[in-house]
Amino acid sequence: MTKTYAQIVQQIEALKAEAESARRKEIEGVIDRIRDAIGVYNLSAEDLGFGARSRRAAAGPAKARGRKVAKTARAVKYRNDSGGTWGGRGKRPQWLRDALNAGKALEDFRVG
Repeated sequence: MTKTYAQIVQQIEALKAEAESARRKEIEGVIDRIRDAIGVYNLSAEDLGFGARSRRAAAGPAKARGRKVAKTARAVKYRNDSGGTWGGRGKRPQWLRDALNAGKALEDFRVG
């Protein structure tokens, strides 16, 4: 027997309720494991990246709120004598590629 549209919609709603119930149950277990790990490692909100800046981020991305997104400055991991820097992410800058091709080691440019 073929189901009617109304029967299918009713079945979808029942599945949604079942899925939400399963989600809540799983979340309880996840939260318990997170709390245990926080206690074992004595982590603070700062360690986890929560704070004034994070609360703003929790409200949603700035772009979605209609504001321009500012690029965040990444920590400099590599620097040359001429002031060229690289954070270690993305394509290596030309000055670093040239130096590596000339026989230098990446560690020669590490900051700190």
